[in-house]
Amino acid sequence: MKSIIKVFSAKLGIDGAIAYTILTRVIQAGSGLISIIFIAKFLSSNEQGYYYTFASVLAIQIFFELGLSGIITQYAAHEFAHLSLTADFQLAGEEFHKSRLSSLLRFCVKWFAIISGILFFILLAVGFFFFSSYNKDLNISWHYPWVILCVATSLNLFIDPVLAFFDGLNQVKDMSKVRLIQKIANIVLLFVFFLCGFKLYAAALASLIAIGINYIQVIFSNRIKLLKAVWRAQSKWKINYLKEIFPLQWKIALSWISGYFIFQLFIPVLFATEGPIVAGQMGMTLAALNGVLSVSISWITTKVPLFSGLIAKKEYEKLNEKFNLITKQACLICALCLGIFIIFVEIVRHFHFPVGNRFLPTFPLVLLTICTFISQFIFALATYLRCHKKEPFLVQSIVMGILSALSTIFLGKYFGVNGITIGYTTLMIFAGLLWVTIIFKNKKLEWHH
Repeated sequence: MKSIIKVFSAKLGIDGAIAYTILTRVIQAGSGLISIIFIAKFLSSNEQGYYYTFASVLAIQIFFELGLSGIITQYAAHEFAHLSLTADFQLAGEEFHKSRLSSLLRFCVKWFAIISGILFFILLAVGFFFFSSYNKDLNISWHYPWVILCVATSLNLFIDPVLAFFDGLNQVKDMSKVRLIQKIANIVLLFVFFLCGFKLYAAALASLIAIGINYIQVIFSNRIKLLKAVWRAQSKWKINYLKEIFPLQWKIALSWISGYFIFQLFIPVLFATEGPIVAGQMGMTLAALNGVLSVSISWITTKVPLFSGLIAKKEYEKLNEKFNLITKQACLICALCLGIFIIFVEIVRHFHFPVGNRFLPTFPLVLLTICTFISQFIFALATYLRCHKKEPFLVQSIVMGILSALSTIFLGKYFGVNGITIGYTTLMIFAGLLWVTIIFKNKKLEWHH
């Protein structure tokens, strides 16, 4: 049996880091399906709309994070490629690279300490304005849950870049364990609070406690020793933010901001135009599809340090060999999971289970499923190029974001959810898949020659 498992894992490219990350995201995706049942049982259709709209509004943290976590992983990996870690959690290698790595950590901590505080007050104000303006006659108790979610989101904004920094130190497997524990805690607490009748408070309290567990895992472990060792290693060599990071970050930031209008605008628009019930159906459908996507992209995200290291050493042939294999594996897993999801939804509808009505109708659901598979492939190509510490998708992302926002607002207003999904699918094929593939082929040829 062990031999069979090893052969199967090798075929699919599952190593320790991927295994933990997959387990985390499988649990997250599985719990997403279970939570759908809990939401359908313990929340009304209107409360479900608030539940998922909360997540879409909270996603404006993208405007504060601005893709910096991914950049931190890449820059840390490029410096750590020339270093090693001793048994007593000390850095070994050239002083130049140790110092630059230390300066990156110092920048990360100071920057996000400020930004996370600002985010809290912005989220608080935006949320109170939006939810007080629309569907205010439904008498839903959302105020205090929203405040708790704002606190949790701000704390998460600070800790996430620190975990990303660990990823760049080739601690991907360890960080996958950390995230796994946090996800399990979040899921268990969410279900317990639902059972206790906490309604919208359930997700808020579960998120806050689970994020606190992340802080505990870092502070009360050997991980803090590693951070202290890196922190003390700074000398005269520093990574210059304005000259090195900012030229890449502002491009990625615009891409991420565009991503908000591509992926997160559906639910608030439907909440404002068609009410919380339809917004809840969109939210539940997207939650399930994003759960599938989070599993399949594990093959890619766990290899960012590997890709970055090979690029730093200019081992392009090995890079391409690894990337091609991993991308095929990721796309296969994504297609299988999406197929299972569609079958699941159709079965529960066929047998008239109430949960079936909490998803979008079949036509828009299938369109969003196709878009999810396209997103998997685009994510792989984008990650490959961004590991070169460059952002070649700036124009494409901005154009896609603008077109998606216009399409969602206009088609959503006049044609509802069918109009939104038809417009989105069309854009994903032509302004997404085709354009990104052309950029990938051209930049790969240019940079490696």
